[in-house]
Order: sequence, then C-alpha cells, then structure tokens
Amino acid sequence: MDTLNDKQKEAVLHTEGPLLILAGAGAGKTKTLTHRIMHLVEKGVKPHEILAITFTNKAGKEMRERVALLLHSSQFSKGFPFISTFHALGVHIIKENAELLGLTRHFTIYDRADSKRAVKEALTQAGFDPKQFDPNTVLAAISREKGEAVSLQEFERHVGSDYLKKVTLAAWKGYEAILKKEKALDFDDLLLKSLLLLKQHPEVRDKYHATWKYVHIDEYQDTNRVQYQIAKVLAEKTHNMCVVGDIDQNIYSWRGADISNILNFEKDYPEGEVILLEENYRSTNVILKAANEIIKKNVNRREKNLFTRKEGGELISVYNAYDEADEADFISRTAMELIEGGVPADEIAVLYRANYQSRIIEESFLSRNVPHQVLGVRFYERKEVKDAMSYLRLALNPDSESDFRRVINVPARGIGKVGLEKILAGDMTKVPAAARAAHEQFMALLMEIRSAALTKSVSETLTFIVTATGLRDMYKAGKLEDEEKVGNLEELVTLGKRYDHMPQGEGLETFLEDVALQSDQDEMDKNKKGVKLLTVHASKGLEFDYVFIAGLEEELFPHKRMNESRISAEQAEEERRLFYVALTRARKKLYLSYALVRTIFGMKKYNLESEFIGDIPSELVHRIEANLGIKSIFIDY
Repeated sequence: MDTLNDKQKEAVLHTEGPLLILAGAGAGKTKTLTHRIMHLVEKGVKPHEILAITFTNKAGKEMRERVALLLHSSQFSKGFPFISTFHALGVHIIKENAELLGLTRHFTIYDRADSKRAVKEALTQAGFDPKQFDPNTVLAAISREKGEAVSLQEFERHVGSDYLKKVTLAAWKGYEAILKKEKALDFDDLLLKSLLLLKQHPEVRDKYHATWKYVHIDEYQDTNRVQYQIAKVLAEKTHNMCVVGDIDQNIYSWRGADISNILNFEKDYPEGEVILLEENYRSTNVILKAANEIIKKNVNRREKNLFTRKEGGELISVYNAYDEADEADFISRTAMELIEGGVPADEIAVLYRANYQSRIIEESFLSRNVPHQVLGVRFYERKEVKDAMSYLRLALNPDSESDFRRVINVPARGIGKVGLEKILAGDMTKVPAAARAAHEQFMALLMEIRSAALTKSVSETLTFIVTATGLRDMYKAGKLEDEEKVGNLEELVTLGKRYDHMPQGEGLETFLEDVALQSDQDEMDKNKKGVKLLTVHASKGLEFDYVFIAGLEEELFPHKRMNESRISAEQAEEERRLFYVALTRARKKLYLSYALVRTIFGMKKYNLESEFIGDIPSELVHRIEANLGIKSIFIDY
C-alpha cells in the first residue's frame, strides 16, 4: 500500500459493490487494478473467483505478469485470476459450452478475409451481384448489428420495407448458414454468441456467477453494446463490478465503442462509487499542460486535470514543413540525431492519423539507415503463415471449407476447379482418378497432422506441418525472395515453442486462440530495436520517451473524410480525444509537424495548420521553420 497514492489506495480498498475508476493517461491504472486484485486475495477471496478483462493481448499479458509477481507462490495453489481480453473471454465461454451452439472445442475463427469470402458467396447464392452490393459494406452492416447485441432473428423482425436491409438480411442468412456448415464463428460472434449463451441458458449464467464473484473491466470507455451487456450479466448477482476508464481516451466509436457506457455508469449503478486518478507518472509538466488545454475544450466529458510532481520539461517542438518529403526528412534526421545522442531507438515513436502517411516517412528512414519497425503488417496474415495455420485448423476441424479451399492445392496437387467443386459436393464418382488419388493422400496427410497436434508439442506439430506438407520445400525451390517465406515458416515454429511448456491440449488451444486474436500492438517486436512507426489509434496503451506526431493539418488531423463538408460535433470531440491520446504517449519530449503542401491521390493540396497546434499555449511551444531556399519564399508569400 505504501507505493500507492491516496486515490489509488481508496480504489484498492473499495472491494464491495460497483466502482468506477476514472484514470487519466499515465495515472497508474494497471498498478491500481493489480493491487486491488492482490488485496482481494489477501482478504480471503479465492484467486479463481476474480475476473479481469482488458482490451488488448498486450495489456492482458502485462496484467497477468504483474499479478503473478504480487501474489505469493503459496496462493497459486488456490488458482489464478482469469485475466483476458473480451474476445478471449468469449472463446472461453463458447468452448466450455460448444455443444449448445452445435460446435466443437476446435471451431474455426474466421478472419476478415474469410468473412468477406463467405459474405460474397452468400450474396451470390441470394441472387445479388457482389459488384453492385459490396461484400465489405454488407459485412460491416452485419458486424455493426452484432456489436449492438442484435441477433439475426431480431434483425429480421425489424427489417421492414428498407431494401438495403433486405439485402443485408439475405446475405446474413446465407453467411450464417456457411458459418454453421463450417463449424466457424467470426470475431463478432465470439462476443454475441457468448452473450446469448449467458442470457438464454440459465445454467450457463449460474455457472459463471458461481465462478467469478468479482468482475474488473479495463478501458470501459471502449466497450460496445455487446461487451457492456456481457459485463453487466456477469456482475448482476453480486454487483461487485470495478470498471476503469478515461472518457478523454474514447477513440473507437467507428468500431462501435459507446461513450455512454462509461458516462451512464452512475445511472446503471446508483449505489456505486467514483474515484478519479489524476496524478500522472509518465509525462513532463509541459506535456501535461498541453494535453489539459487540448482536452478541456470537449463538452462530453467529466472534468479532471492531470498533474505531475515533476517540474518543467522540454518545450514542444513544432516543425512547419514545405511538403511531406520535407516533413519526413525532418523526422528521420531528428530521430537519427537522438539515437546518435544516446537515446535507444525503441524509445522513439512516429505517430500519424492515416496509414498512407507511413510510406514516405519509412522511405526517409531507409535512406538514412535509421533502424525502424512499421506496425500494421501482421505476421500471421502473410500467405505462407496462413497456409501453415490452415493445415492445422483443417486437421482439427474437417468442416472448415475455407481452410480446405486454401490449401488443397498448396503445394499443387493437380486438382482442378471442377474436380474441387465435385469433391466439396461429395460427388467423388465424377472426380478424375488422379485427382481422387491426390485427394485421398491429402486427407491422409490431414489425419497425420491431427495425430501430431493431439500428441506432440505445439512447435513439434508446426515443424511436422511445414515439412510433411511440402511448404518448406516449395519455397526453398522458389525464387530468391522466397527465402523470406522460409524464414517466416521457421519463425512460426519458434513462436510455437512459447506454448510447449503448457499441458498437452491446452498449449495448442491457447496458441490457436492467440493467433486468431492478434492485434497490431502484438506485432511490435520487442527484440527489434528500432523507431516505431504506427497510427495514433494503434499507439493507445503504449508510451515512449520521444514522440513525433506527423501531419497536423486541417482535414487530416483533425480528420475529415473526402465526402464530408464538415465533421459533426461528436466526430470533432473524438478527433480531439485522439490528439490527446497522441500527446500523452510521450514521457519526455514531443515533436509536432505539418506540411504546407501534401500530395494525396496524385493531387497537390495546400493546407492550413491544425487547430490543435494553435490550442497549445505558445509558452509551451518552440517553432522550427523549414529552411528550403526558394521554397521558403513561396511560404512567406
């Protein structure tokens, strides 16, 4: 307790009944949550009766490690708190009750590409042209409904005469049939199906009420409707619900996050307590003053003011670039100077509002040979890795047609499109003899993979897959660029070793679950020492000593879509919250930059400085002007 401030202690000691902890950026919310869990155990609560939900695998891993350090080894014999993401919680509930949904424990989890393929197929089967009705748009509509806790049956009851809703309904029905046939669920189903299990099956609900007596939800401001309802159902018996969040860091409305969930906490739980954590342990006084000035202009929030006991801090540098190349040059040059001055490269981050901004910045880093890592290209989405994973999933779930289609001819087995369709239709008599023999060999291979998966360690199983399937040999015999693909397959085996210490079966299930639920932050390679290049959205929850925020121009940050004349008040507030998140990633120093001219879609666009820069008090800012000869004359003019 001696390591906590007064407000953190108050939150730790409030163990019974609803509690809302409004924790500002860098205010030690993870420390508060983990100490609260430890205090509950010391009070006599069994560790396995505690549930803690985070939003990223990274946050969950960090919380598990901290709790493990805090709990005494003698307490491990009584179990361990269930700490996971919402989606991993959904997987856990569904696996334990798979039969109620007509699934097995080894059900397939569709990724975005799988879902798009299935929706496109469903549209075609329903008689609609996928060129006229974009599968991505239809999938987004289905996803939005699922995020609002709306089932297919409920959606059907309220379609009415709306033609686009009728198209969505037809596609959703076909999509649901494909998922059922393949014993698969998509990402949204992991939440919606687990909620339906809790609501529609009293025995399931009672089981988890008896299991988890204390519920903790991190990043509560980012919950959507279905996540909100899951949390509410799990805590409805004891009301021992502790939620942690920051209204000022709600930046995910575009994927369904509902800020009203945290704003209405006191209406949902009138007997609840609210505790503010405002002391910041991360950033300098200069950075916090700027952040407070930025966010106080928002109306839809609860008043709080971040402060630190640290004095001073470096001024915020603002660079006025001529164009995006000049801006990228400034960032790479300054980053190199910092590294040469002794700053570790992985303590530097470059944040941007839109992914396309990364290209020219990375080019500048490459030209200067600055070590760096671009977040956003996911390891498990590489073709060769997806192929290997499809073999494993298909061996465990033979009904997964998407995985079957993916690898039946990888490496090539001479099974043509017509033969493939006949195989899938079960009409083997019309399949050519050579293709039939190839299919039989393929099915025998899958049985061998299944046997390995159920008896060997994860890394041994993956080694068997990349060799027995011929994937490694296929790429080794290929072009020079295929060497990287062989390296990725070897890296997959190495990653599998992380699960070899787990009991047989548990390691495999955990590995498959972690792969399916990967996020951008999980791709950040701790062993790769380099400047991190990532979007502001992806940076949430991270912190660095030195942070560059690029592209601070009107209509880029704050962002305005091309088809909008202006953004709504709600969008404007979220853009301001996003900038607040960007500012508070920095511990020591901030660099802000904007370009007078930026080329977008091949057209030069002339820009105004973002309003956000003007909102920072001038005494906190040091301006750096571009020194570009004749170009500076144009700027002055």
